[in-house]
Amino acid sequence: LTGLGTYLQFSVPFELMSAPAISLVAQTGWTPVGKHSRLLRQQGASQAKFCAQYLCMVRKSVPRSAWKVPRAASEGESLNYKQAGVDIDAGNELVGRIKKLNPNIGGFSGLYPFGDSYLVAGADGVGTKLKLAFDLDKHDTVGIDLVAMSVNDIVCCGAKPMFFLDYFATGALDVDRAEAVVKGIVEGCRRADCTLMGGETAEMPGFYPDGEYDLGGFAVGSVKQGAVIDGSRIAPGDAVLGLRSSGFHSNGYSLVRKVLELNGISLADPTPWDEGLTFGEALIEPTVVYVPQVLKAIEAADVRGCVHITGGGFPENIPRIVPKGLGTAVDKSSWEVPPVFRWVQEKGKIAEPEMFRTFNMGVGMVLIVARETVDAALEAVPEAFVMGEIIEGEGVRYSE
Repeated sequence: LTGLGTYLQFSVPFELMSAPAISLVAQTGWTPVGKHSRLLRQQGASQAKFCAQYLCMVRKSVPRSAWKVPRAASEGESLNYKQAGVDIDAGNELVGRIKKLNPNIGGFSGLYPFGDSYLVAGADGVGTKLKLAFDLDKHDTVGIDLVAMSVNDIVCCGAKPMFFLDYFATGALDVDRAEAVVKGIVEGCRRADCTLMGGETAEMPGFYPDGEYDLGGFAVGSVKQGAVIDGSRIAPGDAVLGLRSSGFHSNGYSLVRKVLELNGISLADPTPWDEGLTFGEALIEPTVVYVPQVLKAIEAADVRGCVHITGGGFPENIPRIVPKGLGTAVDKSSWEVPPVFRWVQEKGKIAEPEMFRTFNMGVGMVLIVARETVDAALEAVPEAFVMGEIIEGEGVRYSE
């Protein structure tokens, strides 16, 4: 950066950097001068790696319009989830480390023996979709997302959800806003046919920005020990069925928001695929609760595997349930990818593999069913469709 005014330069350990200095570095994305200057990741200083000493700057009388901010998409480069601030590989590494500490985890949910059954538990949140709720001042649907993310996980092993607990944390309690959130949670529990048992409301002054909050959800269900769906019976030739999503559900919003920002799109702007629909309305659409459909399919057919397509998309989630030595062939022509995904891909110049690794691409739940019971599954769940099959090999392979 040159010609931007006067800067004070100093070298300090990162942990001693002031919040304004960190904010400046995070927002500009660069340390501009000095032989020890380092390129910082645009998603924020907290995720960048530094040397023993760190060069930072204090801005003095420099207008924000003069800052040089990297804009990958506008310069023709492909945008990805990591550039938006979410590192899937780092998340996978953390899961691997946790598995070393506790080898019992790793599935979509945890199972605990209880009589002739298992208690099945899962926990999740809503992620940065909450930012949309704040910006739109619409809080009555994120509770549905909260329930859906947990119950969709625990139903993957065949468990019927029994009850749900929530955690609501905020800096200053806004009773009307909190009530709207809980209304959504109650609705989500109704859709999942489970009970809201209780939860925790934490008011922590100074911890959250004004008007913002965070959510956590915890679902518990049960399944007979002999009825657990764990993927162990999956075999070559089994059919792969899909259940359509309502949109991005509760994953990938950091990248979506980055695409909106780089293209100057407001949540109030109409979408190009439906002028009667705003971007805000399209993006706040709640996650589908798949519990009724999955349980119907399990009752009617030989369901050998169930996959909730969340963070990591197809290639990170489907292999979690498929035995080693087997892969999944997915026919991308078997369903129409909703236009909101293609718009994000085009405007963010996002590569196709990155799209399938970040988003659900219009398929929020995958069922792996014995070939001879496919018709029974489709009769029980008419909205399902055949999207592929299990093959010899590894990973996920796509065809058009």
